[in-house]
Parts: sequence; C-alpha cells; structure tokens
Amino acid sequence: MAAFSVTLPSGELWTPRFVTDLNQEKCIGCARCVRVCAREVLALVGVTEDGDIISIDPDSDEDEEYEKKVMTIAHQENCVGCEACSKVCPKKCYTHAAAEV
Repeated sequence: MAAFSVTLPSGELWTPRFVTDLNQEKCIGCARCVRVCAREVLALVGVTEDGDIISIDPDSDEDEEYEKKVMTIAHQENCVGCEACSKVCPKKCYTHAAAEV
C-alpha cells in the first residue's frame, strides 16, 4: 500500500501525517497545540489523583477535581495532517503517520 499524497499547486508532492498518539505522561497541559488546531481535534482534560481522565471547563478556575491538565485526542477524524500541534509542542508529545491507501 502507498501513502496518501497530494500534489500542491507548486507541483511538489505533500504527504499529510495525521495525529495517531499523544503521550500524556510528557504533556504539561500548556494548550499551545489546541490553540493552533482549527479542526477541534484536541481537547484539554483533567487527570485525577487515581489517573482517571475527566472533562474540564476551560473557562472555570476550579482545580480541585484533578491533579493536572493534559491534552487528549478528542476527534481524530477531524485531523487534516498539517502537524501544527506537533510543531508547537514544547515536550514533543505527538506521534503522526501517513494514511495508507
């Protein structure tokens, strides 16, 4: 199988690499990635003392329910393969791969 590729107007061949994984152990919850993603692929969540993932209200100041904030892949199907999330991530938490056709 070959990787899905697109020919750009310049004639250059581009292979989008879609988000496949996010290492929450390395994530510091800075949310830089969610700010650059216009496709709502990512979401900020809380991690409890027991390691459970809970949704949080980003506009709320109440931090008692969770130990830390991390990113999660909320809607992987919306990813367009631009890798902007990975480019701004200071901890290099993301893994991307080309789609096979």
